[in-house]
Amino acid sequence: MRILLFCLAFLAAPAWSDPEIYQLDVERSDVGFTYMFEGSEKRGTMPVQSARMRIDLDNVPASEVNVTLNPSKARAGFIFATQVMKGPEILDTRNHPAIQFRSTSIRGDLRGAIVTGDLTVRGVTRPVALQAGLFRQRGTEVGDRDNLTVLLTGAINRNDFGADGFGSYVGPMIGLRIIARISR
Repeated sequence: MRILLFCLAFLAAPAWSDPEIYQLDVERSDVGFTYMFEGSEKRGTMPVQSARMRIDLDNVPASEVNVTLNPSKARAGFIFATQVMKGPEILDTRNHPAIQFRSTSIRGDLRGAIVTGDLTVRGVTRPVALQAGLFRQRGTEVGDRDNLTVLLTGAINRNDFGADGFGSYVGPMIGLRIIARISR
């Protein structure tokens, strides 16, 4: 119900004409991921190195997103998993110091969208699709379009990117839950 109210608040807001550049608040944003380790779900985080977002709140498909993550500062929930994840069998951060996502299309509206783009991990680029939601930040006025929260969710298969090391311990699917706090 709360999500519906946030979305309805945007629909009642005045129209804007052009895409706006939004800045990511790195300190208040979180790129979270989940993975299966010996049958148990584990959680990790990875910081954003940079982001460029042009968002058109009145014509969501006209928006675009480019994000670079810093895998060398990722945390996989416990020290052994973190070290192995950064090593040559999985992310190989020494040779691939960045993970990049560039949107290629966005379908939908403020009530829900699908962001499709190219994800590059270990130098391998594959298309991915993420479900997106856009919300007012807590404590902001109805119709405030200056301070927003973007929630992106989805999953990737790490094997598609050659990050297939330790397959007998770690499952192939990586769940994504990204919370981006943005402002203009």
